[in-house]
Amino acid sequence: MKPFPLFSLLLAALLASEISAAQSPIATAKPTVPPAGAANVIVLWPEGAPGAHGSNDGDVPKLFVYPAAGAGPHASVVVLPGGGYTSLVMEKEGAVEARWLNAHGLTAFVLQYRLGPAYRFPAPMLDGARALRLVRSRASQLSIDPKRVGVWGFSAGGHLAGYLATINDEGNPSSADPIEHESDRPDFAILSYARLTMDNAVPRKGNMEGLLGENPTQAQIDAISPVLHVTKTTSPSFIYSTTPDAQVNSLNATAFYDTLQRAGVPVELHIFERGPHGTGMGQNLKDLPELSVWPTLLANWMRIHGWMASE
Repeated sequence: MKPFPLFSLLLAALLASEISAAQSPIATAKPTVPPAGAANVIVLWPEGAPGAHGSNDGDVPKLFVYPAAGAGPHASVVVLPGGGYTSLVMEKEGAVEARWLNAHGLTAFVLQYRLGPAYRFPAPMLDGARALRLVRSRASQLSIDPKRVGVWGFSAGGHLAGYLATINDEGNPSSADPIEHESDRPDFAILSYARLTMDNAVPRKGNMEGLLGENPTQAQIDAISPVLHVTKTTSPSFIYSTTPDAQVNSLNATAFYDTLQRAGVPVELHIFERGPHGTGMGQNLKDLPELSVWPTLLANWMRIHGWMASE
């Protein structure tokens, strides 16, 4: 029997969660301040996102587009800001990275995905998957290479990036929507201080209530733990973390690295001795000059894989 496309399974989960939530008032989706400097905005579902409660800003997932200069096709990256699945850090963990990618010849997209408490799992995952499919479906129009589309996530956005890197499919060719014909597998993943395991052996604060709500079951916790879903087809990954991070313990990074290595997935890991949670790209941080080098390490990794042109 042919398995159901992942989109169908996630949509079923979303509808089930909406039915459960219908017994209590639905929180209003909060608007998000957009990132600066985008050339264009693409709404992921012009007719309305699956399970949307309305049509306000927070109900409408969208991509902010930062095109690369010059002739393509360019490699591209969908940037996933952090914010605990309750807000989005669109400038420090979105627009800054988009401009850096542009400066290195890549097209960037900053994703505004749906947030709790109005939206729970799997709404952000549906938004992330849709973003990757949409970018590939418009490869010619956007002058990008559909075989060089990555994700870059920070904190909760890093968790979402890890989820997309491990749980994905090749698309649904029978869908009436041509965007759904495309794969949602990232060709590479960049994971910055990301929650990547829900193992009780790794210290953590809470159970990602912004995504799962209060008192999730163990099955729900396991479903969002990327380390449990790694296979040999998981996206090649670059992992950045800092040892003193009190929000997302750096053991998340080592656990994911070890699991990828065992599965034979290309991976590079950098954990710095100093630095708090939320360092962004590590530039101009007082008393932490060593962190400024990590984007250079990332650029080197991207170049050896052909996702960034050599200088």
